[in-house]
Amino acid sequence: MAYIWHKQNLETDSLNLLRKGTMAEWMEISFSEVGDDYLKATMPVDDRTRQPYGLLHGGASAALAETIGSVASAACIDPEKQICVGIEINCNHIKGKKDGVVTATAKVLHLGATTHVWDIRITDEQDRLVCISRLTVAVLARKGKA
Repeated sequence: MAYIWHKQNLETDSLNLLRKGTMAEWMEISFSEVGDDYLKATMPVDDRTRQPYGLLHGGASAALAETIGSVASAACIDPEKQICVGIEINCNHIKGKKDGVVTATAKVLHLGATTHVWDIRITDEQDRLVCISRLTVAVLARKGKA
């Protein structure tokens, strides 16, 4: 797929600044790589992201998927005129994970005028699939900027 980002110099440092004061900061979700048609982020599997059985919590995987997909959508729009918000997420939890780090990779399936759809794959350190997610994002006009 062709270069999809609205901003020509999209960098992980600028994306990581967006985390301040958000759940992504608390969960230590960190943007790690920007490609021409994908975005990657990592998240630790620790006491903040595990469920009572000691496994990666499905909600933490969903939060990682929604974070990376929403930020990817925000990078594809004109932020002066538009905003984007998640409207639907689906997660299939494939493999349990007790510790370490997971990496999410978001790739676009659809970039429309009013919706974006993202395929998000969450993998472990050996690139084994932990979770697969699909996120739909609504693209809305900024109030007063329609």
